[in-house]
Amino acid sequence: MRILIHGGFFSESSQSNETKLLKQKALLDILEKSKVYLKNNNAVSTSIFATSLLEDNPLFNAGIGSQIQQDGKIRMSAAIMDGTSHKFSGVINIENVQNPIFVAQKLMREDDRVLGGEGATKYASKEGFPLFSTETKERKIEYLTKKENLGTGTVGCVVLDQNGKLAAATSTGGKGFEIPGRVSDSATIAGNYANEHCAVSCTGVGEDIVSGGLATKIVTRVTDGYALKDAFKKTFEELKPYDGFAGAIAVCKNGDVFFSESHPKIVYASFDGESNTVFT
Repeated sequence: MRILIHGGFFSESSQSNETKLLKQKALLDILEKSKVYLKNNNAVSTSIFATSLLEDNPLFNAGIGSQIQQDGKIRMSAAIMDGTSHKFSGVINIENVQNPIFVAQKLMREDDRVLGGEGATKYASKEGFPLFSTETKERKIEYLTKKENLGTGTVGCVVLDQNGKLAAATSTGGKGFEIPGRVSDSATIAGNYANEHCAVSCTGVGEDIVSGGLATKIVTRVTDGYALKDAFKKTFEELKPYDGFAGAIAVCKNGDVFFSESHPKIVYASFDGESNTVFT
């Protein structure tokens, strides 16, 4: 069993040592809860569970604590991919729900599995998700002072379960103060992708991740025979011509885990089957 989670980039918000320690503690706590959950659940369910815990923590830019857009509204995106069935489901720019990842989960059963904007919000309401404001005091202050953000805040999880099945889940509150209608990478296969060989979740500047087709390229290269580390190296080299700002976590069917970043520093925690590791 393997689990990796990430909480975006450290540069996404406060960079104080106090914030660093809080994020380390939060990630390790979520990792431990997810490890327990994985013992009796599959990769897809565990990736959703872990991502929902990240969404519920205001330290991270997803769910509660999401960034506010130019018009004062919060719009969130999330996606899941099942490495076995190759099914992908997601929501783009959904409003007024606590956990976008749970709405993406509901969509797994639908023929139309990716919904955006008003359609996603109406679907959530129809399915019984209560109205919920994810705005926090800290995000409101950022908005009122018109703080332009680097757009590097996302959360995600990749899982290898006890049966060798893989899954990836990713969720984001956007890059902050963006133009309403912007689409992030999180609910696309550039930012969240898995098959029977590898699972990847990305964070960083969505436009750079989409330009690089990051998650899909890494998974495809592993599928074609690359070692995970080499697949990362080649894919991240291709970000350099436009100084792409991105990070990613991944796990392979053989149990290999890896993360990389084009700029410091991705906030992550991992369980490699033996021990936990957290960013420093």
